[in-house]
Amino acid sequence: MELVNPYWQGDGITLYHGDCREVTEWLAADVLVTDPPYGMAYQDRQGGRIISDESTVTRDAALAAWEGKAAIVFGTWRATRPVGTRQVLIWDKSQGNGMGGGSRSPWGLSHEEIYVLGRWPAIEPGGRWREGGKPARKPGVLRVPNYNTQAASRPDHPTPKPIRLMEELIAACPPGTIADPFAGSGSTLVAARNLGREAIGVEIDERYCERAALRLAQGILTEAAT
Repeated sequence: MELVNPYWQGDGITLYHGDCREVTEWLAADVLVTDPPYGMAYQDRQGGRIISDESTVTRDAALAAWEGKAAIVFGTWRATRPVGTRQVLIWDKSQGNGMGGGSRSPWGLSHEEIYVLGRWPAIEPGGRWREGGKPARKPGVLRVPNYNTQAASRPDHPTPKPIRLMEELIAACPPGTIADPFAGSGSTLVAARNLGREAIGVEIDERYCERAALRLAQGILTEAAT
């Protein structure tokens, strides 16, 4: 197998530029925490797109390669949930009443689904992983405001996830190295580093790979959502 040089490396974090189906170093990690293409062909107001977002094929190929290890995967009710979904968490990202929802609906779109998949270690009655770690039992709704679209701190990416949200998810994960084969602007990697976790990320779009590397190099701890 051809050796792939990291795009960025430091503080226990390694970022690769490439297709996660070809750059497979992330498969050596222990826990998958990722925001893959949803399969909804999303486009933001500036015309920003996500590569391979026309379907869930790339997402499903990555999950198949992961071979059933513990995973947390973002998604949408508009597309088919990943095979083997064990639990659905809700990210309540609302600021006020949410956005969109259709002209005939009185409800705004203010949440996203997060899927729990794979083999997770057993939890002791007191709520801790058997091999130690922080309490694991947490509410299934995570209330973390999304970035305001006009916020100066918002990463230049169509669908960035707040660092605080990623920290909450990673803090509940079992021990080990975090994998993110769809690293985007790097929020998972920044959150892992903030929590003292090692992580391996892969990003196919060099524009976002560069921005993730910049955020990591700047030593970002958190960012205001508004």
